[in-house]
Amino acid sequence: MRDVPKPVAGPTDVIVKVAVSGVNFIDVYFRTGLYKVPPPAVLGSEAAGLVDSVGSAVTEFAPGDRVAYAMHRGSYAEFAQVPAAQLVKIPDLVSFEQAAAVMLQGMTAHYLTRSTFPLKAGDTCLVHAAAGGTGALVVQMAKAVGARVIGTVSTPEKAAIARAAGVDEVIFYTEQDFAAEARRLTGGRGVDVVYDGVGKTTFEKGLDALRPRGMMVLFGAASGAVASFDPQILNPKGSLYVTRPSLAHYVGSREELLWRATEVLDMVAHNTLDVRIDATFPLAQAADAHRALEGRKSIGKFLLAI
Repeated sequence: MRDVPKPVAGPTDVIVKVAVSGVNFIDVYFRTGLYKVPPPAVLGSEAAGLVDSVGSAVTEFAPGDRVAYAMHRGSYAEFAQVPAAQLVKIPDLVSFEQAAAVMLQGMTAHYLTRSTFPLKAGDTCLVHAAAGGTGALVVQMAKAVGARVIGTVSTPEKAAIARAAGVDEVIFYTEQDFAAEARRLTGGRGVDVVYDGVGKTTFEKGLDALRPRGMMVLFGAASGAVASFDPQILNPKGSLYVTRPSLAHYVGSREELLWRATEVLDMVAHNTLDVRIDATFPLAQAADAHRALEGRKSIGKFLLAI
């Protein structure tokens, strides 16, 4: 850690006194260079806190407002300079910790299940790392619309968490061929969609779990980046679809951001979305939080208390 000058709000910016920062794999991607950013750089793409000051053109927020945001780098700090258009107000019934834990992963689960492949009653999805921070939220949102959920996990402890989130069928990917199991559980048909935040170790086999014209949604790379592949393989596997979405493109307008954030935070406020916080680290131990995240030790969300 080092001291830097306190940021000053531009005309359309807000200075947020950060209370809690979320820790996400996108932070690891920036740190390792998978996503490029000129060093030195402040990591962190999600936070909750209080408005400290606002720019001259900002009318929607005022000092003292409880706010949260995602997808704007720089939250591993006491103060963050954030465009007002990327902030949302936190409902009274939602804590800073809950807001910081759910903005990025919650809106990710929202766009995956509501927009990228809009699930409906009767659909079947395969969710990798179903006990993880994002995975468990995807499971809950899938169940909320009546979909059947098959989830992969690595341990009995994680299986219990996945089942509590709503998973209908659990596959232990360390012991079972998850593609073969997914086909068996669907009577040989295959699942409608695979939600894959793991990447390298699951992507190729995941294609074999899909029904004809099913969709592979690759939204992360917890195990490493997926190798290049020939799209011709999608044809004999059933004219499959593959997409690599990002939250940034699903909150591209103020209206879409408010839609997703409002629905997610309202679900938290009304206890219809369970946000599991695994551990909270002090800012000085951000490196330990990254080690734990990369070690696949999370069964929920990691936070930094600022």
